[in-house]
Amino acid sequence: MRGDDVPARHDHTSMRPTTWKSELGDFLQARRAAVSPRTVGLPESERRRVPGLRREEVATLVGVSTDYYVRLEQGRGGRPSEQLLEAISRTLLLDSTQRAHLYDLARPRPRRVRRIPRERVPEVTRDFLNTLTVPALVMSRAMQVIGWNPLAAAVFTDYGALPERERNSALLLFLDEDIAARHRDWETSARGTVGMLRKAAGEDPDDTALAAVVGELSVRSEVFRRLWAEHQVFEKSTGMNLMRHPEVGDIDLTYVAWSTPAAPRQILVTYMPADPHSAEAVRLLGSMALTQTHPE
Repeated sequence: MRGDDVPARHDHTSMRPTTWKSELGDFLQARRAAVSPRTVGLPESERRRVPGLRREEVATLVGVSTDYYVRLEQGRGGRPSEQLLEAISRTLLLDSTQRAHLYDLARPRPRRVRRIPRERVPEVTRDFLNTLTVPALVMSRAMQVIGWNPLAAAVFTDYGALPERERNSALLLFLDEDIAARHRDWETSARGTVGMLRKAAGEDPDDTALAAVVGELSVRSEVFRRLWAEHQVFEKSTGMNLMRHPEVGDIDLTYVAWSTPAAPRQILVTYMPADPHSAEAVRLLGSMALTQTHPE
């Protein structure tokens, strides 16, 4: 297992109400540290004790007092205006996903702790899933795998053989050595996974299922804690998965994430072979899987 035994208390990475208000400040600090002064027209010749931009430099660039910007990073800045958020986005060189995350953190909805009902794959989505000739998964915002076709089980793991609570892509990636070994670029997969959880947490910090996944990974994986503290956000839309299957070798898959109209909180992810070798490997795994079925 990639997880490690550590004390169970990690409030700085949790999504609890008492700590969530600091997420805006943590995000701003992380993004401020990632911006080189040279990229925003400031000199780098003087000695700097911390990487990136200082608070007073950000304040000057966005047009507010240093005192106000400090209070903003401390979670005491009230409700910042759209103009200020846009100025901060430009100064910190935020991409569209990071900008949306900034808005989510700066303008949180009233908190209402609630339990998300157990998610089910709508029948129309399940029927469509079963028509696909490429590996495909249906996942919740907490990265719980709630639907799959036989090809996905053959390529990634036999989800039907796992206890339901263990059918989570994030938990498997960080805590299961066999699953981790199937990712030829594990670090990139791990960063993308953490970034997706960060984005989902910013949009809905009251999601108890998501909080449970983040909490378990925070306790059990030192690598997850390190990546979570970087405050990167990522939107799963399209990209490449570089896999290494123990039976057929390397498989390169181009993934596309689709929203499902029947259940907007769920995403359907299709994985298309990127080259003839990968296509043949997937075809072979599909043939091998014909005799292996598990009820969902």
